[in-house]
Amino acid sequence: MSLEIKSGIAALAAGALFGAGLALSGMMNPAKVTGFLDFAGIRTGTWDPTLAFVMAGGLAVFAVGFRLSNRHSRPLFAPKYLAPAPGRVDWRLILGATMFGVGWGIAGLCPGPALAALVTAQIDIVIYFAAMTAGMALFAAFDRNS
Repeated sequence: MSLEIKSGIAALAAGALFGAGLALSGMMNPAKVTGFLDFAGIRTGTWDPTLAFVMAGGLAVFAVGFRLSNRHSRPLFAPKYLAPAPGRVDWRLILGATMFGVGWGIAGLCPGPALAALVTAQIDIVIYFAAMTAGMALFAAFDRNS
């Protein structure tokens, strides 16, 4: 079996597992996410800390995987590791992180959960996803570095 096919199967399996985790944890529910982000309980009435456990669990899995990946010279299903350049913080990163955070706080969704939540066919999620996709396309069309 070729490396491309193995890589595709691994990506499909990882994506399916990630989507299942998003559904199981409630991350596809914008109200659950905004309840977590609303520390003062202003919008939702009470703060919902449950997604902190989801994040902690994800961080623990990442830490183990990252530690194990350091033992290999290359990934199992790819020719090389793809890692960002260390220490590269520029206006694009700061602006992107800010837009991500503001969008997550307002809508209660970010790209992964929005994609997974498309299966619910809720109109607000479809609109969010369309706007997000349009924004990425506009950025790609006008950015000189992409």
